[in-house]
Amino acid sequence: MHRFQNLPSVLGLAIVGLIGGMSSVLAQKTIPSCQPPNAGEYLLLVVSPTANNQKQLRSALPPELKTITCKYLNETVTRVGGFNKIDDANRWARYVSNIVGLSAIITTRPTTTADVQPQPQPQPQSQPKKPPQQTVSYNPQALGEGYAVLVDYYNRPELVNNVQQVVGGNVGFVSYGQRPYLLAVYTTNQTEAYNTLQKLNNGGFVASLVDSRKVILLRSTVRF
Repeated sequence: MHRFQNLPSVLGLAIVGLIGGMSSVLAQKTIPSCQPPNAGEYLLLVVSPTANNQKQLRSALPPELKTITCKYLNETVTRVGGFNKIDDANRWARYVSNIVGLSAIITTRPTTTADVQPQPQPQPQSQPKKPPQQTVSYNPQALGEGYAVLVDYYNRPELVNNVQQVVGGNVGFVSYGQRPYLLAVYTTNQTEAYNTLQKLNNGGFVASLVDSRKVILLRSTVRF
């Protein structure tokens, strides 16, 4: 009988060890946030929420393209390599869409080593400007099918004028992944979307090209 006196404590230790092992496995499955692209790099982020999506994507891509599963704006995506030319990123985005049936986001960073956007021209101001979300009343509506080029404005409303100069037109205000962005262009023309993305990158803006169906339009025109 003496040999079984410590059985409950032994079982307790075993259960603790099992729970600890399960916690370790769960921790290993935690998906990290995506690393941003390098300066001047075009990064392909393929929306792949399931393990099957990720497996299909990896089997369809050549091994020389590095793939990492990560989180981007609350979505599980596969981060695919890095491309020096927008045409290369565009080609692989079309390939992924046609072969695997998954949508892709193309994002980029300025080639300059400065923070982000170019400095706006000095302008006399009688009072500080407010960010777009404080100056408008929203009538949210989802964009239709097509392409949306978004600009991260870092809560600096003065960048609206700079973006307008680059795109040669009005700039909208949208929500994507529960974050606010400036809408540089919304179009069904793929070439126009990629050309706009490239112009913004060359101008020193942090821009992304996304599926417009996932973008919520808050205001079609932002003015200051």
